[in-house]
Amino acid sequence: MVVSPGSCDCGVTVLLTGLPSAGKTTIAFLVAQRLRDAGHRVEVLDGDAMRKTLSADLGFDREGRHENLRRIGLMAEVLARNGVIVLVPVVAPYAESRDAVRRRHTESGTAFLEVHVATPVEVCAERDVKGLYAKQRAGELTGLTGVDDPYEVPKEPDLVIPTVRQSADEAASLLMDLLKEQRFVA
Repeated sequence: MVVSPGSCDCGVTVLLTGLPSAGKTTIAFLVAQRLRDAGHRVEVLDGDAMRKTLSADLGFDREGRHENLRRIGLMAEVLARNGVIVLVPVVAPYAESRDAVRRRHTESGTAFLEVHVATPVEVCAERDVKGLYAKQRAGELTGLTGVDDPYEVPKEPDLVIPTVRQSADEAASLLMDLLKEQRFVA
């Protein structure tokens, strides 16, 4: 965490990183609803939605993935700096890219939390929400993070959520607890 605001209407960026089909987006939307119900300003910058809009011009090579996260990170930082709790469920496979987003937040004095949604690739492949793992197995897709493209596990995330040990609601509660501990919410 960069800033310790106490109980306030301070913003924060919460980067939820993990493999495709790990449960990042599900957790983010559950937490967002809880935050809205409690009267907080919140935005979800979903990686898939951002790929279709903000980053539609980018590929999935290392440079494209870095630039995608840079763009999302900039948007999140601006929103968080202005008092919004920003949930960012995105694969973000490279430590260097995640660290660059954290540095940007640090330099602007904006709070940042990194959450690793730690779901084994076998479980992600079984869930296969978007059919990516099936396409990869069929030879229709290459560069799938965690299968034939690397995923660099965060070394010191603010929270690790092992989704195979709890329900989505329990995982969302873990993230809410972190936000309470860090005093972003009461």
